[in-house]
Amino acid sequence: MSDRNNAGKRMYEFAGKIFPLFRSITGEGVRKTLKLIADETGADMKILEVPSGTKVFDWTVPPEWVIREAYIENEDHKRIIDAKENNLHVLGYSTPVDRWVELEELKEFVYTEPSQPEVIPYVTSYYRERYGFCMSENLLRSLPDGRYHMVIDSELIQGSLSIGEVVIPGKSEKEIFFSTYVCHPSMADNECSGPALAAELIRFVSSLEDREYTYRFVFLPETIGSITYLATDGRLALLKERMKAGFVLSCVGDDLAYSMVGSRYGKTLADRALKCVLKGRGEFRDYSFRDRGSDERQYNAPGIDLPVVAFCRSKYGTFPEYHTSADNMDFVSPEGFQGSFDVMSEVIEGLEKNGCYRINVLGEPQLGKRGLYSTISRKGIYDRILVQRDVIAYCDGRNDLFDLSERIGAPLSHILEIVEELLEHNLLDKDEREGE
Repeated sequence: MSDRNNAGKRMYEFAGKIFPLFRSITGEGVRKTLKLIADETGADMKILEVPSGTKVFDWTVPPEWVIREAYIENEDHKRIIDAKENNLHVLGYSTPVDRWVELEELKEFVYTEPSQPEVIPYVTSYYRERYGFCMSENLLRSLPDGRYHMVIDSELIQGSLSIGEVVIPGKSEKEIFFSTYVCHPSMADNECSGPALAAELIRFVSSLEDREYTYRFVFLPETIGSITYLATDGRLALLKERMKAGFVLSCVGDDLAYSMVGSRYGKTLADRALKCVLKGRGEFRDYSFRDRGSDERQYNAPGIDLPVVAFCRSKYGTFPEYHTSADNMDFVSPEGFQGSFDVMSEVIEGLEKNGCYRINVLGEPQLGKRGLYSTISRKGIYDRILVQRDVIAYCDGRNDLFDLSERIGAPLSHILEIVEELLEHNLLDKDEREGE
């Protein structure tokens, strides 16, 4: 079993390692990130390279962006901004430029976030060719009149889009699926946290003995990456046949909230499992599919129809640091990462042990003779006995673990503990199907 108590610390440190890399939807930044993930996990990662121009459903794989340098300097050749200092300073997918302009014209090519004048915004132009820069509103306002040199050394080439895939086999070909993206530059929660959690879950799943399910982890550019993944090599048909439950991991490193975005109709095993675990953690935000925004959109699209939900701490787009330079390593924490790992590892344990259980004696079993009924009466013990009685009462072959947790109002971890005890004493039979 992996060292679960130090998972948050490992994840935070790994997020810091991939934070500086210059990522976009294509290019060397993505490939370097995938290599670091493979090295971190020791997993056998398959790299899928899909050439630019490839038709993928209604989309086309874009040219690969090669970025070498981007800066603005003043007449004294002092650099006002430099993408080497913060890679948010260049508009994503910028075409090349080498021009001297007056301040007023410079402003036409600079993006800021006036409502947050101290931050650098994250801005891209993937599917229309243009160039530009990003800086704080405060910096732009402080620039004196004069001439400025805009330089972007970049090109769009016929390259490829890169996707990483790790498959960990189990006894069954039925799969639990995890997807996260590796396309944003230096943003800690929005970008680095998902791959860090997925890497730790690879380590955790690999440590499980006698795994029931096969686990598939994919690391890809958001939107175009998931579309490309589904459209190539017969993967959609494979996933439709094998996937039991799927999860998109995004913005899982902060410690402000727990949240989920449900599947299109909110009734899949993934919906039930994640909601059950989050309820056991107290208040959380349960967003409708209508609030979607990440790759759960693609996995739930009509005709795709995969049982996928999204898991976040603070949901993408809901916190002021989102898509700005304020989403840095100070915004995430080892404690925030640890909480996300605890949630998803509990989801995995629930899925691994799930099924409909049936008590196999007539009437209420005598627990005392099996050492399952305390001879001391006190509040905490009595509460547990009540949960134990309810588990026995609803183990009638119609409720799976998530139903039991929902009906009884007890955390899944408590239900699992009691079911394990009853199984050890041969009081339960298990049906592999889920609840009705």
